[in-house]
Amino acid sequence: MGIHLMLALLSCLVSAIREQGNLNLITQALKAVGRKMEVIPDPTTVHFHLPNDLSVRIHREYDDFVTELTSKFPHEKEGILGFYGDCWKIFNSLNSLELKSLEEPIYLFGQFFQKPLECLTLAYYLPQNAGAIARKYIKDPQLLSFIDAECFIVSTVNALQTPMINASMVLCDRHYGGINYPVGGVGGIAKSLAEGLVDQGSEILYKANVKSIILDDGKAVGVRLADGREFFAKTIISNATRWDTFGKLLKGEKLPKEEENFQKVYVKAPSFLSIHMGVKAEVLPPDTDCHHFVLEDDWKNLEEPYGSIFLSIPTILDPSLAPDGRHILHIFTTSSIEDWEGLPPKEYEAKKEEVAAEIIQRLEKKLFPGLSSSITFKEVGTPRTHRRYLARDKGTYGPMPRGTPKGLLGMPFNTTAIDGLYCVGDSCFPGQGVIAVAFSGVMCAHRVAADIGIEKKSRVLDTGLLGILGWLRTLA
Repeated sequence: MGIHLMLALLSCLVSAIREQGNLNLITQALKAVGRKMEVIPDPTTVHFHLPNDLSVRIHREYDDFVTELTSKFPHEKEGILGFYGDCWKIFNSLNSLELKSLEEPIYLFGQFFQKPLECLTLAYYLPQNAGAIARKYIKDPQLLSFIDAECFIVSTVNALQTPMINASMVLCDRHYGGINYPVGGVGGIAKSLAEGLVDQGSEILYKANVKSIILDDGKAVGVRLADGREFFAKTIISNATRWDTFGKLLKGEKLPKEEENFQKVYVKAPSFLSIHMGVKAEVLPPDTDCHHFVLEDDWKNLEEPYGSIFLSIPTILDPSLAPDGRHILHIFTTSSIEDWEGLPPKEYEAKKEEVAAEIIQRLEKKLFPGLSSSITFKEVGTPRTHRRYLARDKGTYGPMPRGTPKGLLGMPFNTTAIDGLYCVGDSCFPGQGVIAVAFSGVMCAHRVAADIGIEKKSRVLDTGLLGILGWLRTLA
C-alpha cells in the first residue's frame, strides 16, 4: 500500500468526535446525515517542547494535565487552577446551551430565560482575552509564555490577542471526553459528510470554481462559475473569507461599512509552510506522541515566521495509513506569501527544499536524531500552495487582530449588508479553530432557516437585535 498524505491536524484544533455534550458539533453533523465514524482515542493532545527545556504533555485527562503542569510550576498551582477554572466556566456554559444563531432573537431570548446564569457568564467573558484573564491569576513569566503557546495553537497569536471564549472552547474540549482520531484519517470526516449529504438528496459539484456572486437590484441571487455556468437560489452562503467574498466574489461593488470596520480590526494571519514526509519507523522512539509543538530557544520567536514548529504523526494512532515499517510526518510552520512571491520556478523549488531542510534539521536536533537520513518520501507546500488549493487570499490561516481586541466583540456574524448573502467560516463569529468554524456553520444554518420560514422569526425583534449587535461591533 502507499502512504496516505493525511493531515493529522493538531488535535487541539479538532472538535472531539464524541457523543456527550452540545459542543460535539462534528458528531452532530455526521449524525444529521446518517453517518458515524470509528475513532481512536488520543492519550496526549499535544506534547510541548519549549525554551529552557520546558516539556509539557497535554494529557487526555484534565487532572493528569494539571498534575504535570503544576509539577513544573508548583508555586503557581492556585493560579493554574484559577485560569483553567475560568476556562471551564465558559466551556460548561457553552456546552449547556442549545447552540444556534446568536442573530436570531427568539432563540436567544429563549436560551436566556432557560439558562440565565450561563448566558450572563458568556456575556461577561465575550469582550475579554485569555492573556488578560491569565494575568489575574498567574505571575510567573514562563508559565504565561506557556499559555501564549497554548493560545498560539488556537489562533496564531499570543494569549493577549486570543479571545477568552475561543481559548476556552479548545483548552477544555480536549479533556471533555478526550480527542478521538477518526480511523483512516481526518479526511474521512469530509468524505462521510459529503456521502451523507448526497444520500439525503443534496448535490455536490466538484471542480466548480465560483468566480462571482450575482446581484439583482442589490440582492444576492446566484453565483457564476469559472466555466460560465450560473446557478440561482433564494440564499447564497459564502464559505470564502470575508476578504475573498467582498474583495473578489463581489469585485467592483462598494465595500459595506461593516466590512470596512471588520478590516480595520482584523488583518490576514500568515499562511503555513507544510512538509509531508514518509520516514522509516525506527527513527521514532517507541513512546513518541502523535502531536508536538516545538519552540527551541527563545519565547520571542513564537509568532515569528518559521519560529515554532507544529508536528503531527497520524500513524502513531492509525498505523494503517502507511506501509509496515513507515510513519507519516506532517510538519508545518507559519510563513507569509511575501517570502514566496515572484520567484521563477527553479528558484521556488530550490527555496522549498532549502527551508524544508532547515525545519527538518531542527526537528532532528530536538526530537529525532537521524530524521533526515530516514526520509523515504517528501512533499513541500508553501503559502502559494495554500492559496491555490484553498482559494484563500494569500493562503491565510484566517483573521487575526491588528492589536489587542476586545474579545470577540469585533467579529461579524453570518448575515451581511447584502440581502440574501451570508458568510460562514473562520472570519465569522466565533473565529478560528475547527470547533469555532463548525459553530459558525450551525449558527448560519439556523439564521437561514429562520429567514426562509423553516424556523420561527420576528421581523421587529430581528431589526432590534441586529442593530444592537452592529453597535456592539463598533465598540471593538
